Amino acid sequence: MADLRVLVVTEEGDHPETGNLIKLHQAGVKIKVLGWEDSPYVSWLADAGVPFEPLRLAGKRDREGARLIARHLDEYRPQILHLLRKRTIFNGLAAAKGRPVKIVLYRGIVGNVSFLNPIDWISFLNPRVDRIVCVAEAVRQEFLHLGFAGLGIPPEKLVTIHKGHDLDWYRDPPADLGQLGIPSSSFVVICVVNVRPRKGVPLFIDACASLPADLGMRFVLVGRGMDSPELLKRVARSPHPDRFHVLGFRNDAARLIAASDVSVLASLRREGLPRSIIESMSYRTTPVVSDAGGSPELVENERSGLVVPAGDAGALADAIMRLARDRDWCRALGENARERIARHFNVDMAARKTLELYRDLTA
Repeated sequence: MADLRVLVVTEEGDHPETGNLIKLHQAGVKIKVLGWEDSPYVSWLADAGVPFEPLRLAGKRDREGARLIARHLDEYRPQILHLLRKRTIFNGLAAAKGRPVKIVLYRGIVGNVSFLNPIDWISFLNPRVDRIVCVAEAVRQEFLHLGFAGLGIPPEKLVTIHKGHDLDWYRDPPADLGQLGIPSSSFVVICVVNVRPRKGVPLFIDACASLPADLGMRFVLVGRGMDSPELLKRVARSPHPDRFHVLGFRNDAARLIAASDVSVLASLRREGLPRSIIESMSYRTTPVVSDAGGSPELVENERSGLVVPAGDAGALADAIMRLARDRDWCRALGENARERIARHFNVDMAARKTLELYRDLTA
C-alpha cells in the first residue's frame, strides 16, 4: 500500500468525506488533497498529517485551476485522481487529458444525467472515467437504467459506497427551544433542508397544517429559503400558523435537531443519502422520510423511523401523528436509528470499501 498515491480534489468538504480520507491515510494510502483553504475541515486533515494544498475553482471551466490540478498530477504522479464535486469533476477531467491516471468520480443525487446532454459527456459519461462512486444504491440503479439502443454505462464502472459517519461527531447539546417560544411539553417536528422544489417543503407544511391541534405539536423549519415569502404565506394560510417556527438558515441546526422529537424529509424525487436525516438519526431524533431515492436505504420502515410514499401529504401527516400519539414508540425508533448509523453507516466501512475500490483499479 505504500506505493498507492491518490490525488483528491474537493471543495469545502464535509464530515464523512474528510473522515474517510483520514482513515485511508491511516491505512497507508498516500493521499494529497486539494480544496478550499478556508474549509473548517482543513484543520482535521492537518491534525491527521494528510497533505493539503489550497484550490478554489471559479466554475466548471477554470483554466488556471485545471492547470494547477495538471501540475499536481505531473509532480505527484498519483495512480488515482478522485474528484468529489461538480466543479472539480469538469476541471479535473480537463487536467487529466493525456495523463496515465485512473479517474474516480462521486455522485450524490439520483438522476439529472442524460445521454442526450452534451455536458454529461464531458463529466459522468466521459470515457476517461474509470469508476463512479454512488452514495446510494438508488443512484447506481439510476445510472444502470440510462441509455438506449444498447448504449449505456458499463455496470463495472458503478460502485455504491454509503458515506460513513462517527457518532462522536454528533455531540452538540440540545438547543433550548424555550427561547423560540416552544413549551417544554411540545412534540417537536423539525425539517432541516435548503429549499429546492424537489425537497417537498410545501408538502411538509401542508401535512403539518392538517394535523390536530390537541397533540401539542410544534413545527420548526430550518435552512436556506425556509423564510422565503412564498413559504411564509403558505404557513400563514394554515389553520394554526402559531405552531410553526420558521427560522431560515441557522448555524446551530444540529442542536435544534437534537432538541426535536421527529425529523422530516419529504423529498419528491432525486434524493441521495440525506445528511440532515443521518444527523437526526445520530442524535436519536426519529426520522420520517419519503421513499424517494436513497432515503429507504437509510431508514428501515417501523424499525429505525418511518417511510412514506413521495408526494403523499396525507401519508406524511399520518406518520407524524402516529409518532406523536405514541411517544414511547417514537423514542424507541430514535434509539434504533442511532444504532443503525453506528452499525451500517460508519466511517470505517466507507474507508474499507473505498480502499477496495482503489486496489481494484490499481491491481
